[in-house]
Amino acid sequence: MYRVSQHQMSMYDYLPPYHGELVPRNRWIQLADAIDWDAFEEEYSQNFGHSGKVAIPARIALGSLIIRAAFHISDRQTVDLVRESPYLQYFLGFETFTDKLPFSARSMEKFRARIPAAKVREAVRLLRSLETLPPNK
Repeated sequence: MYRVSQHQMSMYDYLPPYHGELVPRNRWIQLADAIDWDAFEEEYSQNFGHSGKVAIPARIALGSLIIRAAFHISDRQTVDLVRESPYLQYFLGFETFTDKLPFSARSMEKFRARIPAAKVREAVRLLRSLETLPPNK
């Protein structure tokens, strides 16, 4: 026999698990802390001149490529996933959760042209090593 336990709930009835705070042991939080973003930004900034359109920040560029590679997804799926996840937005350096992203799926092609694939693979390997740590680490 099956008993109906609940009916369709409203999104206003749902309480997010983070209650406005992110969990420090999340793998994306740990990876964000492990990457030297300042050093990468210095390296990344060498790819640009001093005139023209302002580039998307280095952390967003590298971070979005890491997310794409870690999940084996398309550029469009990467943008959608980032739009939905406060952890991934934190990883990319956003100060608050938003559904408006400063980059599109088309931007990611430019990121790949400027960022060595080896840099992305190195970060994905680091992410995988964080996944194997015990939960309390």
